[in-house]
Amino acid sequence: MSNIGEYIPSAQDAAIALLLQDDNGDKLTDILVDALDEAFRILRDEITTYPLN
Repeated sequence: MSNIGEYIPSAQDAAIALLLQDDNGDKLTDILVDALDEAFRILRDEITTYPLN
């Protein structure tokens, strides 16, 4: 039995691959920056809702 698992790409992986294939690096960067902004907004909201004592 092999220890190597079979890689099955997700829909997200396929979308990223298409962006890279079409040389849309700027669009991918914009998507990633938006995702980081959203993550930081969520963290900021959590900190203000549940302050550390």
